Amino acid sequence: MNQEKLKQLQAQVRIGGKGTARRKKKVVHRTATTDDKKLQSSLKKLSVNNIPGIEEVNMIKDDGSVIHFNNPKVQASLAANTFAVTGHAENKQITEMLPGILNQLGAESLTHLKRLASNVTGAGMGEAGAAEDDDDEVPDLVENFDEASKNEKATEDAKISEGEAKEE
Repeated sequence: MNQEKLKQLQAQVRIGGKGTARRKKKVVHRTATTDDKKLQSSLKKLSVNNIPGIEEVNMIKDDGSVIHFNNPKVQASLAANTFAVTGHAENKQITEMLPGILNQLGAESLTHLKRLASNVTGAGMGEAGAAEDDDDEVPDLVENFDEASKNEKATEDAKISEGEAKEE
């Protein structure tokens, strides 16, 4: 196309003003509160009950990360087999939460944790670990130690009897 036609077309393009098409639909901006209200109304239909006194909730994923809620609001409906946990969530690694989370771990999580520990110790030890293994070996018994202890006992008895003889 030639430049003059392009300039003409650009001049005809208008945004807003008299003679432009009207917007058909108003854009509705949703806020987090509207989503929360919808969630609460759906939970109310399930007849959930608040569970008070829960200090923390930890959801352990398969990859070893944990979704940690501190002082959450927990609601449950046993009939619908539904639990709702709301609050501020943090994604953490299972190693960051270790001392306090041990009693919450199931069998699968414990085996995953053991695998992590073996990977960490295996990678960290390297050649130094092989040298320490040699030191830990117990030497084989070469002689009979019972006879040596009997001989020791006899020499102690002899020394005691010599000491008594000198005193008299």
